[in-house]
Amino acid sequence: MVRQLLLLRHGKSDWESDVGDFNRPLRDRGKRAAQRMGVWLATHNMIPDTIISSPAERAMTTAEKCCKAMGQGTDKIVHQQEIYLAHTDDLFGVLRELPASAKRVMLVGHNPGLEDFLLELTDGAAEPEDDGKLLPTATLALLEIDVNWSAIKRGSATLIQIIRPRALPKKFPWPLHDAKESRDRPAYYYNQSSVIPYRSRDGKCEILIVRSSKKKHWVVPKGIHEPGMTSQQSAAQEAFEEGGVEGTVEEKVLGSYIYQKWGANCIVDVYAMEVSHVLEESEWEEKHRTRQWVSPKQAASLVRQAELAPMIMALDI
Repeated sequence: MVRQLLLLRHGKSDWESDVGDFNRPLRDRGKRAAQRMGVWLATHNMIPDTIISSPAERAMTTAEKCCKAMGQGTDKIVHQQEIYLAHTDDLFGVLRELPASAKRVMLVGHNPGLEDFLLELTDGAAEPEDDGKLLPTATLALLEIDVNWSAIKRGSATLIQIIRPRALPKKFPWPLHDAKESRDRPAYYYNQSSVIPYRSRDGKCEILIVRSSKKKHWVVPKGIHEPGMTSQQSAAQEAFEEGGVEGTVEEKVLGSYIYQKWGANCIVDVYAMEVSHVLEESEWEEKHRTRQWVSPKQAASLVRQAELAPMIMALDI
């Protein structure tokens, strides 16, 4: 059985951030490049069944952005410490531990180890382009291997293709498959979930509203419908992150609305969530927003999105 190996170098990182090497984040340019690679893999039917990444922030984010752009959940990503600043022997060791059932594997790592590994695998057959670079940031190398993972060694691979992000379209197909147009962000960005958190106090309904990220207006938690999650699960995640609350999201959608962002229409499905637990300020991920419990009537008048008002009032029990 011929196996496929995808070597993906992490995207462009932010050298201006005041953190150590392990925690250095991606720049926006690096995030977009990782997403373009994910789209390329999805549209060429090259989705890996196994993804192994360095746990460093820049590699981990590259793997996650790439995975989501493929329309896949991030739960399939395995982080292995051995890949961080690895030498070729370390990377051979990682692959030799793979199960024989793994058919297409993507390894997300760093230079110079990744370039050295590519040269070892192909017995020096991989050659840099005119700029002298072999694997610039967010570049993907596609290889075929005709031995078991446990037997992989120098010269075991054939290089099929190297794909650089700069060679790919800057915009993203929408929808991901059978595209009708191009958009500024990956397809999944335009389907979103929102939640209206509520509770009963002294026999009266209260609605939780939070400040927007820039604190300009009041909103209810909302975000991208994350690949690999149901719409309700995404809504619950937004409630936890933006509102600092947990509870039960109802299965039935309260309603939907459309708004403009990233150059196109975003469709938002709205759910009700009965709150069972309110996190302490110290545990709340986005406590910079501030939050408050108000009556449905107050919430309906304060939230920015007018379409939410009748949905909020429907919870006035």
